Amino acid sequence: MAYFTTSDGIEIYYEDAGTGLPVLCLAGLTRNARDFDFVAPHLPGCRLIRMDYRGRGRSGWAEDYTTYSIQREALDVLELLAHLHLPKVAILGTSRGGLIAMVLAATAKDGLLGVALNDVGPELNMDGLTAIMGYLGKNPQAKTLDAFARQRAALPGFANVPLTRWQQEASHTHVETPTGVLINYDPKLRDAVLEGLAQGEAPDLWPLFAAIAPLPCAVIHGENSDLLTQDAVQKMAEFMPGLITAHVPDRAHVPFLDEPQALEALHTWLEQMQ
Repeated sequence: MAYFTTSDGIEIYYEDAGTGLPVLCLAGLTRNARDFDFVAPHLPGCRLIRMDYRGRGRSGWAEDYTTYSIQREALDVLELLAHLHLPKVAILGTSRGGLIAMVLAATAKDGLLGVALNDVGPELNMDGLTAIMGYLGKNPQAKTLDAFARQRAALPGFANVPLTRWQQEASHTHVETPTGVLINYDPKLRDAVLEGLAQGEAPDLWPLFAAIAPLPCAVIHGENSDLLTQDAVQKMAEFMPGLITAHVPDRAHVPFLDEPQALEALHTWLEQMQ
């Protein structure tokens, strides 16, 4: 296990494995380095770097929960890359990770080789945001991880996913205790997101997406996603000629990334950076 300390004193957990093209994997909002366990075996020839955001997984929690922001997390990314002496990386970003990648494209583009977005883009559907707020920062009503996995398996949008996959994913973001299943991240993340939403109209993310060009860019879309719609992906493709797109059937928010459609898009994206 490896850690580095941010400029404001938070211990950040990270993993650095493999050799080849450096790919920084940035997880979803409440998730962590384990987000990429399913896709990692399918990315040979890559140096995979993963991190747990502040307040998540094995990283330290912040006394000031307002630092659970995309801007501060983007700075944590830059500090990790400086710690590793990595001048350039490709970023594979799931949901929140994709938003961080777009911010970095607009503010630190010299350090990027390309960006792959997993079920996220410059247009976010309110239904998906509402669904996220329904569970963010809350412990599930489940006595065991197995019971929680079965709850997850019953949610709409995901077909042909074995229970063992849900059981594995449940262990990534939750822990089983004598009193029930608990989240493994700082519940004050909810307060940070709520305060951000309360600040008013959402910022225009299209300039951030545009900043990625002309770097290789891919978007992986769960066909049943309530956060990234088919129409939004179409707009992205029209806005950015050459955008690599994958529509993954039987997946909502988010694809696991080891689906054939996702892997084809990722391999095409990686080839463009070789």
